[in-house]
Amino acid sequence: MNKRILKIAIPAIATNITVPLLSLVDLAIAGHLGSVVYICAISVGGTLINMLYWTFGFIRMSTSGLTAQSFGAKNHSESIHLLLRSILIALSACLLIFLMKGVIQKYAFAYMNTAPEVEEAAAYYFNLCVFGAPAVMCMYSVKGWFIGMQNSVYPMIIAISINVINILCSLVFVIGLDLGITGIAMGTLVSQYSGLALAFFLWKHKYGDLVPLISKQEVLDTSKLKRIVSLNGSIAIRTVCLTAVTTFFTLAGAKQGTTLLAVNTLLIQFFSIFSYFTDGFAYAGEALTGRYIGAKDPANLSKSIRYIFLWGLGLVVVFTLAYKFFSIDFLHLLTNETATILAAEDYLIWVVAIPICGFSAFLWDGIMVGATMAKGMVTAMVCATILFFLLYNLLIGRIGNDGLWIAFLAYLSMRGIVQFIYFKTKQKGLIKY
Repeated sequence: MNKRILKIAIPAIATNITVPLLSLVDLAIAGHLGSVVYICAISVGGTLINMLYWTFGFIRMSTSGLTAQSFGAKNHSESIHLLLRSILIALSACLLIFLMKGVIQKYAFAYMNTAPEVEEAAAYYFNLCVFGAPAVMCMYSVKGWFIGMQNSVYPMIIAISINVINILCSLVFVIGLDLGITGIAMGTLVSQYSGLALAFFLWKHKYGDLVPLISKQEVLDTSKLKRIVSLNGSIAIRTVCLTAVTTFFTLAGAKQGTTLLAVNTLLIQFFSIFSYFTDGFAYAGEALTGRYIGAKDPANLSKSIRYIFLWGLGLVVVFTLAYKFFSIDFLHLLTNETATILAAEDYLIWVVAIPICGFSAFLWDGIMVGATMAKGMVTAMVCATILFFLLYNLLIGRIGNDGLWIAFLAYLSMRGIVQFIYFKTKQKGLIKY
């Protein structure tokens, strides 16, 4: 079982490492442009664009879970039609993104009340990056499908390629051509569309023999479209809550001033790095849970979940120790702004707590995606989101930025607790003969 977990988890981790690496490189480039304004602009503009994209993260998750179940049942025809239905939904999502972007941008900036120079730079960055939406949405579908097919190697190849291209383009555009924040955005767009082209090339190479199975009637089958739309709708509620908390975290930092906005922008990178490592095992949970449910194999289903959590606990130990002893060194890699680093030191205690509070939420997310237990995910996320905003409003006026971090860590813990309870009450009915 360990081999099966690691076969999916290791490439997924390698894939995910490149995601924070990309944002860290953008942040590091911005952090050396000569002003903290650029750090804040990348943070705010990036948060807004990610808020739009994350809202549609359910596309990847539903595709992964349903495809894994089809893989376990050896239903190759349904697998390929799931991918095509998912891409249809992804393209529809692009239309909504272009309709939503103006409203979100308007009200987000009004709420943050950021300095004019930060707002101007962030808006410019946001309005350039949003043209990558079609590539990002379609990649959600393709990545979810690959993981459902127990193939996390292709997403790794694609992600590494995207990030190498992005880093090279950003360096050329920013340092070589002196395009500043425009160069950072341009590098992102070039890499996103290059990654999508590579994804379809790899798909054709390995799965091209599925093309003869494609039926337009099957793709547009009303009952099956309703199933994936219904599943997407439930996960979308969960995603909206996640996006609301993540976005509000940045907005709450912005309301406390430029210094704390920069501090939280840097410290949240610790959360991102841990989450992407843990998500590697969550992806293994998606693939194997769906596979064993589709194959009607309860023994291996239970075994895979147990082993995935043992790996998760190992990550907690490693990251807690790393964050305890090397946080300051990491901050110096991100910026040369001494005042920002000194201000961040007051909040490093919360960084150390991230692995302990967060690992269970990520692993249960993966398992429940594979089981297509959307209601459980929604229940957990709604409870956690309510707790986050209650604690924030209770604490922010009393202990400031510490209150924001306490609320965030409590939110992570609550997600794992509720999902554990929900899964245990529904586990016996997962496999139907």
